[in-house]
Amino acid sequence: MSLMPFLRKKPAPSAAPDSQVEAFLKDYSIEVMPRTAEKIVDFQSLLPAGTRVYIAHIDGTPIDDMVATAKRLANDGYNVMPHFPARIIKDRATLTDWIARYRGEAGVDQALLLAGGVTLPHGDFENSMQLLESGAFADFKRLHVAGHPEGNRDIDPDGSDANVTDALRWKQRFSDTTDAQMALATQFCFEADPIIAWADALKDAGITLPIHIGIAGPAKLQTMIKFAMACGVGPSLRVLQRRAMDVTKLLLPYNPDEVITALAAHKAANPDFNVTNVHFFPLGGIKTNAQWAMDNGGASARPANPQKDPA
Repeated sequence: MSLMPFLRKKPAPSAAPDSQVEAFLKDYSIEVMPRTAEKIVDFQSLLPAGTRVYIAHIDGTPIDDMVATAKRLANDGYNVMPHFPARIIKDRATLTDWIARYRGEAGVDQALLLAGGVTLPHGDFENSMQLLESGAFADFKRLHVAGHPEGNRDIDPDGSDANVTDALRWKQRFSDTTDAQMALATQFCFEADPIIAWADALKDAGITLPIHIGIAGPAKLQTMIKFAMACGVGPSLRVLQRRAMDVTKLLLPYNPDEVITALAAHKAANPDFNVTNVHFFPLGGIKTNAQWAMDNGGASARPANPQKDPA
């Protein structure tokens, strides 16, 4: 008789969340779109009360859908931060109308201002600086702008970071003139070392805006590579490419354990590190990302009465 069945180890109990990771994930935020939010029956079973939820405004999404999503999330107890992509906003009247609707119907007082994913402006605005200069956001409590740890070829075609850095210096000066809390919300990347080097370089350049670092949530490797290439992720894409070359890992989902653990350790050793928050892009689904965050201590107050959500 084989003794193997009797020699198998019992499954190890689930490990407690790493304390450094748990601290680093405190007050994380997450991004949704109206069409992905529709699939979630109950956000309160997934996200802690007070979580900041960005609503991505993709070109072609009706403002009615954006406002309805903002109203739903606000009613559920979340801090709602819709995107305002400059290049898809036709004119000042459109901008004023959007703000009035968000404010009046959902109580929104936070916004992410960015150029947007289209190449040519649809109207009067081309970049987030023009939105800030418009004065339309004067009574907002929090304003975030985009950051690019691995550069942005649309802004700096030569591969440098000269134009991006000049824009960040302008935004830093603007932050000194506004009562709104400002921060950088970044594109996602997959390696800690380039993030740390970029953040340190910003501080050396006198740019002290807090950084909310973009992190891709768990997803199938093929899905992750597709999004990374579409979004112009830079050198850290090699993390996924190396993984794709390893046949033993090809079919396993990607998760952000490695990059989060490294950044959390750096933050613990360097408390003045200017990456202050994690911002999740739930490329493998909101529920999957929220569950990963909960499993890793990312909910300082776990959702009350977690329930199964079919979405």
